[in-house]
Amino acid sequence: MAKITFDIKESFGELSKAANGWTKELNLVSWNNREAKYDIRTWDEEHESMGKGITLDKEELIILKGILNNMEL
Repeated sequence: MAKITFDIKESFGELSKAANGWTKELNLVSWNNREAKYDIRTWDEEHESMGKGITLDKEELIILKGILNNMEL
């Protein structure tokens, strides 16, 4: 199995922090030297290990932003 590589190009913010120190973050990440995409997932404190997450392209992020803006919270 090939090793997954990643490069966090930009960090936009931390959504939450677990008791074990892992944080859920929104970042712009390049996976396997591909074009960077918006990414929401958990990371360890050193950003060496990550949990499952979701990756969105710019158009998907714009749609998500619209959905969130229209939600009554």
